[in-house]
Amino acid sequence: MSQPRLPDGFAVQVDRRVRTFASGSALLGGSPMRLLRLTPIAQDLLDGGRLEVRDAASAQLARTLLDATVAHPRPAGGPSHRDVTVVIPVRDNAFGVYRLVMSLRDMRVVVVDDGSDVPIQLEDFANARCEVVVIRHPVSRGAAAARNTGLAASTTDFVAFLDSDVVPRRGWMEALLGHFCDPAVALVAPRIVGLGRSEELVARYEAVRSSLDLGDREAPVVPYGSVSYVPSAAIICRRSALLEVGGFDETLPAGEDVDLCWRLITSGSRLRYEPIALVAHEHRTQLRSWMQRKAFYGQSAAALSIRHPDNSAPVVVQVSSLMVWLLIAIGSGWSLLASLVFAAFTTRRMAKTMRNTDARPRDVVMLALRTIGTAARQLAAAICRHYWPIALVAALISRRCRQAVLLAAVVDGVLDWIAHSRDPDGEGRPIGVVSYVLLRRLDDLAYGAGLWSGVLRERTLGPLMPHIKT
Repeated sequence: MSQPRLPDGFAVQVDRRVRTFASGSALLGGSPMRLLRLTPIAQDLLDGGRLEVRDAASAQLARTLLDATVAHPRPAGGPSHRDVTVVIPVRDNAFGVYRLVMSLRDMRVVVVDDGSDVPIQLEDFANARCEVVVIRHPVSRGAAAARNTGLAASTTDFVAFLDSDVVPRRGWMEALLGHFCDPAVALVAPRIVGLGRSEELVARYEAVRSSLDLGDREAPVVPYGSVSYVPSAAIICRRSALLEVGGFDETLPAGEDVDLCWRLITSGSRLRYEPIALVAHEHRTQLRSWMQRKAFYGQSAAALSIRHPDNSAPVVVQVSSLMVWLLIAIGSGWSLLASLVFAAFTTRRMAKTMRNTDARPRDVVMLALRTIGTAARQLAAAICRHYWPIALVAALISRRCRQAVLLAAVVDGVLDWIAHSRDPDGEGRPIGVVSYVLLRRLDDLAYGAGLWSGVLRERTLGPLMPHIKT
């Protein structure tokens, strides 16, 4: 499917983590990682890792770099906030929606009251600095239906969806709108951080490891990439693209945002995650409600696997890397020796990929080890999250399995703490490694319980099936 041409003045910047080989003729990086080979003409156009669109050739190269996920957009401008309608679905959160509307200025806002016990009234926003419209569902139809109602009431080119428990920070919209200079972009999402500060342990965990916070690195939204979807708590969409795919799926009680992202991607649209833009979210801080929410998220996995079977694997791993860790887990002398054979096979495969580059043998070995290490992280995380009922049974039966599960739980938790323990706002008391690991495991237990309940309800093993690449 051909994509609309990027406009002149639009620029892209190669990701700083991308490695160059063969005097700049090969780029290694992206998510998922890949090797992109450049023609001499493309090398000349790509000056110092930056490319500005000036003609058809540079526009095509910029598109290739973006689609290969090795570069990020640097748009020259973007639409105005006057081209955006803000849609706020709400149910029984009058304070939150009032707080949100009062934080907005000079915008058209559509509040969709999804059957609140105490109806939201237009008079509630008499002091708002926006044009506010209130639409009410007499009975609750769900968040997806509320968003669709707001979408239908919008006439602007772009629609921002904000949940009633968020508050955008200054400059959030301007940072997102620039991405729509690319006519192929249908949706852009900000980074979601915590709204308030609390000394409660769950709150401190959520401040650094919320399911809604996708990290501080900009990224395209692609299945199995570093950002595979974005939550609908805060997004801006191109209205025409949403209408083309039919909006949100109202039959999904959860996971409708994941489903929308993947349907847009399937239709040929591009999606972006922009962490410079910040939206604060009122996280759950009570242990019981927090775990219930995690389980609620997990319940959507089964339905999503039926709709998007190619995007739902809990593990994506090369068979040789998988065999390395399975053989190590057996722990016998012959299995450890065999694991070295499969590690060598992974290295040989990487060497073949890097052929005709100036990659040194050391580079090839390090890349192979990285591939094997990534497989280990995926397997450990899946054991603790998706497969924990199976892991629990195995641990009760076998001492070696018990040791392997315990090792996976601790190592994965510690590595995750190292990666996420820094508060994005730099405020609040840090969470210790022991507390973090325990809460991470409770997070996984709750999500996994929800996932398995969905598996039983939908009678599908889709969200449990790994994708093993040969």
